[in-house]
Amino acid sequence: MKNFVGLAALLLLGGTAAIDAQTTALVNEVKQTYQSLKNNLTKSAEKIPEEDYSFKPTPEIRSASEVLEHVVMAQAHTCAAIAGDQSTMTSVKADSKASVIAGLKAAFAECDKAYDGLTDANAMEMVKTGRGERTRVGALIGNSNHDIEQYAILSVYMRLKGIVPPSSERSAGK
Repeated sequence: MKNFVGLAALLLLGGTAAIDAQTTALVNEVKQTYQSLKNNLTKSAEKIPEEDYSFKPTPEIRSASEVLEHVVMAQAHTCAAIAGDQSTMTSVKADSKASVIAGLKAAFAECDKAYDGLTDANAMEMVKTGRGERTRVGALIGNSNHDIEQYAILSVYMRLKGIVPPSSERSAGK
């Protein structure tokens, strides 16, 4: 019986270490994905010429500027909630490329706090977001998923205007 209890304790401790290693890997992946998206969205905002910020492939969808404004507002609200702060951003003036980029940088500063604050220890904590309670890591994955969707939209807009999206530049060896 002693051997069984000892074996069970060893397996339990080993299992805990395996779970901790998986959590560390997940936290690192979430942070890496965010950094990549941050880079792609920021470079996209910089690459799109000011005159193309009003571009809409069809009249009923968002302009490039409105897509970026949507990213700013979604990020500011989501990341502030995850970081335990109240978002101070109420809107972004999409009247110029410079104001959109400034808003994007402010939103990423808010998200930097949320992603930097993600640890193995708090990844599974529940946080209140605009979409209800979620785990901290789940809410940040949701934020990244949203950013991926918005970057995909901007990539199509850029391609339609003859601009190579940032992620394609890197894969082409530029």
